[in-house]
Amino acid sequence: MAYNGGPMTEAMYYVLLALMRPNHGYQLMHSIAEVSNGRVNMGPGTLYGVLSRMEKDGLISLTEEDKRRKTYKITPEGEKALRLEHDRLKAVIEDSRILEGGDEYD
Repeated sequence: MAYNGGPMTEAMYYVLLALMRPNHGYQLMHSIAEVSNGRVNMGPGTLYGVLSRMEKDGLISLTEEDKRRKTYKITPEGEKALRLEHDRLKAVIEDSRILEGGDEYD
């Protein structure tokens, strides 16, 4: 299923976040763990499936390929989608302020 601009999966979000710096698959798994503070540990099956789908959707592109590794980077469209998802997630947190003892509905 192609990405349609709706909410992203957690895997997509963290792959795009980690690809703010171009990276190859093995190192990308470590970068995802780093940017998620160890909360997300993505295996190769999930990672390569997400990379393939996001490349088809134009959110990332292959920048370099040799016999051992492929290096990917986020595209301008991917960065736009990542920023929109970031804004959506911030709004979800703001909407949930009642859970932290904030004001009830305004």
